[in-house]
Amino acid sequence: MKYIKRIITAMAFLAGLLVLLYFSSKIFMPKNNTEAAGMEYESANGILGEKKDSIDVLFLGDSECYSSIIPLQIWNDAGITSYNCSNPAQQLSYAYVMLQRACRSQTPKVVFLEINEVFRTQRVANFLFDELCEHLPVFRYHDRWKQIKPSELGKTADYTACPADKGYVYNTATNPSEKPEPPIPTKEKDKISLINVEIVKAMKRYCDSIGAKFVLVSIPSTLNWNYKRHNGISNLAEEIGCEFIDLNLMNEQINIEWDKDTSDKGDHLNYRGASKVTKHLTEYLVTTTKLQSHKGDENYSDWDESYKKFQEKVQKG
Repeated sequence: MKYIKRIITAMAFLAGLLVLLYFSSKIFMPKNNTEAAGMEYESANGILGEKKDSIDVLFLGDSECYSSIIPLQIWNDAGITSYNCSNPAQQLSYAYVMLQRACRSQTPKVVFLEINEVFRTQRVANFLFDELCEHLPVFRYHDRWKQIKPSELGKTADYTACPADKGYVYNTATNPSEKPEPPIPTKEKDKISLINVEIVKAMKRYCDSIGAKFVLVSIPSTLNWNYKRHNGISNLAEEIGCEFIDLNLMNEQINIEWDKDTSDKGDHLNYRGASKVTKHLTEYLVTTTKLQSHKGDENYSDWDESYKKFQEKVQKG
């Protein structure tokens, strides 16, 4: 009987703790998806401010991704809506978080994961923490206690921030690559950590569950790409049954010029290079998917306005 009482006491304590964490999360969770409201990575989380079920394609990745894929160009050329949910040095666990967050209000038909972060060190603890934070946000946003106002109590989140460039980071700087020649082909493979393999598999299963096509893509980079990485990702793609598009091996079609199309010696693409990559991915979406153009649909007229503003930025340089 003594042990039963202890078990009941422990269970009651845990239940009370979970209730406390649940209601604390309601209080600490940012009420808007802006940096001022406490949201992390406002540009990536701008997806939360998009109209429900209005996004066809999601892009996930780190700075390689947000500097190289231009959603508004895809819109203008094909009438396909997309959002670049990328952030600096993105961890795979956070990419999975962004995928799940986005799909609470969106039903994308295609999800791209840029593979640079697949080779970034990922700890099991980070993955577990990110997953825990999505269920109990108080752990991610506990530092907001100084910012919380009495008027926020009881309010539900209302996401209004919707960055005009849809997650793309515009950059026109030019700094030529010091090693523009591609590496010599090899059969060797870069090893991918077990935790990263499992996260990619989880993302693929999640996309399957919502009916989205999951695609791995490698953005052109003379600093972050090599044949060993290509072989490692090719093996993973075959294992999980998804497509892998390595744009580093498609330069005859894309025509990246490493003396003009990179902002930082081959690490990231500038706007000129990003336009070429985006053009190729747009052609891929048009020719390999059944996505329909939303051009002329009044429900998407704001995309035309966003594109006009983006063009004004480009023209100003």
